[in-house]
Amino acid sequence: MLLLRADGFRYGLWKGELFRIGRSFKEEYMAVLKKVGPLLMTIPILTAAFGLQTWAADSLAAQEPGDAALEPQVALVTGSTGGMGQEIAWRLHELGYHVIVHGRSAERGLALVDEILEAGGSASFHAADFTSLEQVRSLAMTVLAGYDRLDVLVNNAGIGSAEEGMEWTNDGIEPVFQVNYLSHFLLTDLLLPRLRSGEGARIVNVASAAQAPLVFDDEEELWWKEPEEEEGEDPGAELEADPTVVEEEADPWDIPQEEVADDGGARIGLPYARSKLAQILHTFDLAEELQGTGIVVNALHPATFMDTYMVERAGIEPRATVEEGADAVMQLLTEPVESGQYFNQMEPARAHEQAYDREARRELREVSRRLVGLDPQE
Repeated sequence: MLLLRADGFRYGLWKGELFRIGRSFKEEYMAVLKKVGPLLMTIPILTAAFGLQTWAADSLAAQEPGDAALEPQVALVTGSTGGMGQEIAWRLHELGYHVIVHGRSAERGLALVDEILEAGGSASFHAADFTSLEQVRSLAMTVLAGYDRLDVLVNNAGIGSAEEGMEWTNDGIEPVFQVNYLSHFLLTDLLLPRLRSGEGARIVNVASAAQAPLVFDDEEELWWKEPEEEEGEDPGAELEADPTVVEEEADPWDIPQEEVADDGGARIGLPYARSKLAQILHTFDLAEELQGTGIVVNALHPATFMDTYMVERAGIEPRATVEEGADAVMQLLTEPVESGQYFNQMEPARAHEQAYDREARRELREVSRRLVGLDPQE
């Protein structure tokens, strides 16, 4: 279903029929969802400002086909239906971007789109569950088919722990590692044609100060299960907080390794810490690959324990705000910065030593491409 807005009215386009919407954006959409709900998680749900299709109806007649000067810049923010991702999406709207909102919750995604439209902006919502590589591919194909350009990609979606009872995804991969890193690896690779087509695109990978080295000589332990505990070791390897998946709130467990509590109050799991270091290795590897293209790619730890729903629900006292985290991300999107860096909030920092190991980056790239079904790079 395509939801449009023009001349002060809202319209819906479904199966080739255009109809005017009298109720609120969200109410009308949810009414239609009752009929097409089963398709939600298998077909990306697209909503768009009418202005994106014509770039202002009043100036359409004067616009020559393919006039790039009149096209808005386009930004995709994963996990942007709440928390820091939502704040970043709103700020990009304020800068004049068409914002592609992503998340699992259609209700929250459409609410944000509606707010942006009400403010005179342009936005669309696409649903995809990052525990499914097939849905990631579907999201990428929808973006490639629907947009001629992509100027900003913020890989922000993240989880602290898997849903209760989910040991592996249907793709046979540990859920935290897949959502936080592997799905973004695949999405970024598939969207590179659009990122390359513009001038000076920016990619930001939202990582963390919590980083654990990747093991490449035992693939089963790295990708599917945690190493067995040594005798006398505290068994709390997994997060001892609410296990609910909240993709929309990136990095709720963003704390340096030395700050991990011994009492289990904020314990970091190895999958989480490994996934975050993997994002940084991928950042450095991709920056090297994209040298000379004008694309700038960086990773960062945005802030520690931001005031998000997931942190509050875990009973942890927030140490920072989502606005502070968004400040750090926006710096990498708008300021002149060199590609291939890791930032701790607003300042360049040193990541885990493995991030600077070329062989480790090569091994991660090869394993990642195999796991997501991409052809090996020559």
